Amino acid sequence: MTGGTIYPALEVAFRGRTDVSMAAAGGICLCLIDRVCNQNIKLQPLAVRCFAGSGIITGVEFIIGVLVNLVLKMDVWDYSQMPLNILGQICLPFSLLWFVATIPAMGICGLFDKSKYLSK
Repeated sequence: MTGGTIYPALEVAFRGRTDVSMAAAGGICLCLIDRVCNQNIKLQPLAVRCFAGSGIITGVEFIIGVLVNLVLKMDVWDYSQMPLNILGQICLPFSLLWFVATIPAMGICGLFDKSKYLSK
């Protein structure tokens, strides 16, 4: 729920609008970043974890973008004018931003002690 709230809030703050698909993307991304970057590869250097996080966010963005923008024609975003884009759904400049955004994302995930939510 945290990722599903924070990501749309950031979109509203920076773009002035968002879409429910961004809440889904934010939630999925934060869950995957926690699982991969904070758990599976937590002993790897920060750059490796950020690269993985960027790949996660870019991959989720591509899948959701193809679905909502190309298949459903909702036109939530269009990166076709950005350099090194793929189908206008992802692009290198935003993938680099996601690399950096992985750091606070991992920190947010780290705030939650999952052990108190797991039954013993």
